[in-house]
Order: sequence, then C-alpha cells, then structure tokens
Amino acid sequence: MIEVIGVTKKYDDFVALSDVSLSVKKGSVYGLVGANGSGKTTLIKTIMGVFRQERGEITMDGQQIYNNPQVKNRIFYVPDDLFFFSMYSVKRMAKFFAGIYSDFDWERYHKIKEILKINENKRINQLSKGMKKQAILWLGICVKPDMMILDEPVDGLDPVMRRQIWSLLMQDVSTREMTVLVSSHNLRELEDICDTVGILHLGKVLLQRELDDLKGDIHKVQIAFAEENPEMDFAVFPLRILKSSRTGRVFSFVIRGKEEEIEQAFAAYQPMFIDFIPLSLEEIFIYEIGGEGYEIQNILL
Repeated sequence: MIEVIGVTKKYDDFVALSDVSLSVKKGSVYGLVGANGSGKTTLIKTIMGVFRQERGEITMDGQQIYNNPQVKNRIFYVPDDLFFFSMYSVKRMAKFFAGIYSDFDWERYHKIKEILKINENKRINQLSKGMKKQAILWLGICVKPDMMILDEPVDGLDPVMRRQIWSLLMQDVSTREMTVLVSSHNLRELEDICDTVGILHLGKVLLQRELDDLKGDIHKVQIAFAEENPEMDFAVFPLRILKSSRTGRVFSFVIRGKEEEIEQAFAAYQPMFIDFIPLSLEEIFIYEIGGEGYEIQNILL
C-alpha cells in the first residue's frame, strides 16, 4: 500500500528525517510511535505530499503521492492541529469534502450523526476541542478513503467516545480493508489496534516489526536461584540484558531474545524457577529508545 524508501527531509541545515524506510500493508493498522521531536509529524506530512523530501521516494500502490491528485483522493488525513474554515458548519464542511472526494457517503454521514449527537448546523470553530475531533473523524469516515492517516486522532475525547470512534474505524478496516497509519503517544491504545509498529527516533526508524513479533523479542523474566549469591558472569552472557534488579533471591531481568534462548542461557545456573512476564508496548518503547540514549533520568531538585 504505502512504501517509504530512503526518505530524507531537511529544514535548512536541520535533518528532520534521515534515510527513513517503512512499509504499510493494505488493510493493516500501522502504529507510528516516537518521542516528541522524533519526526513523526514531518514524516506524515511528507507521506501526504504536504512536504517534499530531498531524497528517497514515497509511493501508494506503486504511484508517487506528491503532486498526484488521483492518489491523494484515496487518502484522508486527520492532523493533530485541526483547521476549519471559520464560518463553516459541520454540514457545510461535509459538502466541501463531498466536492473533493468522489466516494463521499451521505447515508453514512446521517447514520453517524445519530451516534455522535453533534449539531451539524453549528459552526465547527464554536465546538469544543473534543467535538471538533469527533467532527473531522466523522467526515473522514464518510469520505471512505482507502488510506486513513491519523495524528493523535482521539486526543481530547472521553473514554466512551474514544472507543466509539475506534469501533467505527476498525469496521472499515475489517469490511473495506481500509489501511490506517496512526501516530499517537497513547501506546496502551495502539496496543489494542495495531498490527505493525514502527519506532521513530531522532528522524530515523529504530525498528519496524509486527506487534506480536516485537513482543516475542523482548521479555521480562523473574528467576530464583537455590544459592543466595549465584556466580553469574554477565560479561559472557549470550543475550543482551536491558535491565536488571534483585529482591532477595529473586532476580528480575529485561532481556532481548526468544523464550527458549533465555531458558537455555540460564540453565547453566540451575534456577529454581523462571517466570516470563508479558511486557506492554509502552515498556518495550521505553527500553528500545532507552538503548539509544533517551531514557528516564533521576533529577534532584
């Protein structure tokens, strides 16, 4: 669906994106995560053709997106910083989008209106932040795009409405094979919906992996040994230990590797038990970018 190959984007001398490559499959939900300033919004706007990259290429189904109205007609973008024409109501904005997007669905528009309970004749700029976000997502769903690109899509929505919006979006992923690229700091939410996750750090792709595979490569392990002070030589330990701690005879490790590799590595120390504890996407993110020098620091004030 979307292919980003070797993309570099600069602002004067500042390199915002450096040789970025990623692939978003048709009918999938791709979660783009990263710290503030990592380049997520720049990457999204470059994919959308708002910005033009200095090097590399971005295609949708093999066609260049930049300066290509036919391809852009198949994409709908919901930015974090929303903009509407100051005098437009939701209904008037819907007519505007219907004039741009050939597949705008008025039947769907009226069905969602009954769910959201937003006054379609009220000027959008008079709505609250959360209702503005509902309005743009409402219109985006009615566009029926092949690709929906979302930047912090449900920020400002209450928990019930967040679930409602995601339910509507996931219906289109399931029934129409709509593809979703979503950038969000709410990693717990992404964990429930994403097929693939890409971590962007300082303008570079740190990793891109299917979520299940990503969780299968990093483990939190609790191990107890018969000896109170087992002699463990981590200098020759075959796997990478990202974090370690100890309480009495119980050691806790965060280790990169497969379960069977971890069990085999510790077998020589004759552990009493080994317990694998699932890591959340948020924990994986912290450990991944922590290894790149972006980690929580202890600050004394």
